[in-house]
Amino acid sequence: MILVYLFIGIIAAILSALPLGASNIAVINTTLKENAKQAFKIAITAGIAEVLLSYYALDCNKAITLFFDDNLWVQTTVVLLLFTAGSYLFFKKQTNKTAKKSKLAQSKYATGFLLGIINPPVLIYWVIAFGVLNNNDFMLSLQSSILVLFLFFAGVYIGKLVTLYAYSKMSVIIKHKVTNITQTLNRVTGVLLIIIGLIQSTQLYLL
Repeated sequence: MILVYLFIGIIAAILSALPLGASNIAVINTTLKENAKQAFKIAITAGIAEVLLSYYALDCNKAITLFFDDNLWVQTTVVLLLFTAGSYLFFKKQTNKTAKKSKLAQSKYATGFLLGIINPPVLIYWVIAFGVLNNNDFMLSLQSSILVLFLFFAGVYIGKLVTLYAYSKMSVIIKHKVTNITQTLNRVTGVLLIIIGLIQSTQLYLL
């Protein structure tokens, strides 16, 4: 019966990771431009970030909810960043220049962790998810047994990793079927970021 918490963690993380977000786009981008092995490095640390966000949400769910309700500017800033990044990628022209990147910028592990941890919508998702679970008799708190917490957070990590891996595998299918891949990818990524920004702004101001 206690293994149920492992599967709950997996399912909850899959639902969290399915919507196209920054980590997903980075995995797709890296798979197409480089290879699936490099993309998997992003998934590894993005999974760690997901576990940390879910842990923080479990510990401070009421405080987090109040913070986002009282500080609309945080979510507005995220929306503006999405629009800015999306517009930049869409209108960016392809060049043959090769710019030197810092070791941090080149690190797929750092990329995965940063994109995973700086994600307010996912934090809100986990606050809501814990509320739903506790309302359906799957009580989870930091006072739960160590085994229950270990199984749940292991499930969260597995769910995130599997979902991002699936995105990477799907990307491989189209890798060799698109000409001028870099420019096409930048435009597609830009459109996706703008769409995500529109969805977030709709949720903020119309719902």
